[in-house]
Amino acid sequence: MRFKKFKFKKVISTNNTAIRIIKSSDLKFGMVVADRQSNGKGQYGKKWISNKGNLFVSFFHELKDINISIPRLTKINCLLVKKVLEKYYKKKIVFKKPNDLLVSNKKISGILQEMISVSGNKFLIVGIGVNLVSNPIIINYPTTNLSKLTNKPINKINFENELKEIFVKNLSRMYKINNKIKI
Repeated sequence: MRFKKFKFKKVISTNNTAIRIIKSSDLKFGMVVADRQSNGKGQYGKKWISNKGNLFVSFFHELKDINISIPRLTKINCLLVKKVLEKYYKKKIVFKKPNDLLVSNKKISGILQEMISVSGNKFLIVGIGVNLVSNPIIINYPTTNLSKLTNKPINKINFENELKEIFVKNLSRMYKINNKIKI
């Protein structure tokens, strides 16, 4: 199983771009990465503030033969992001429902999942934002970034590749568990 990677300098949002790609191609798996988002999406219609140097990525895949609820998939996907963050930061990272990761009660990452149906096929889009090098100032919602926490520069490409690897591995495992598709 391979995620075809689409890299952009600037998009409106990686989730919107993933939806456009799904609708205009026959791809079953993909990854959209952008250096900037002009209107990143957050939960409940909120905007994801997209500071330059941070990670903005959306994975998409067909939901065929995956019999897991969307809330369960959200938790799994948050835990996958957490696992990559833990390679860089060894202290406690907390999953806050429905889709945030926090360090010392400060948001470091958010995930937005959307489901669409195209020609009778269901697809899940998993949009991920990670504050790698900077963080927005949000009133009543403290934020942080990985570079500040580790006192080290963070290589965005390495982080992106590690995230891709863990998503591919997990999705392959989900298909094998359901015994529907042999990878």
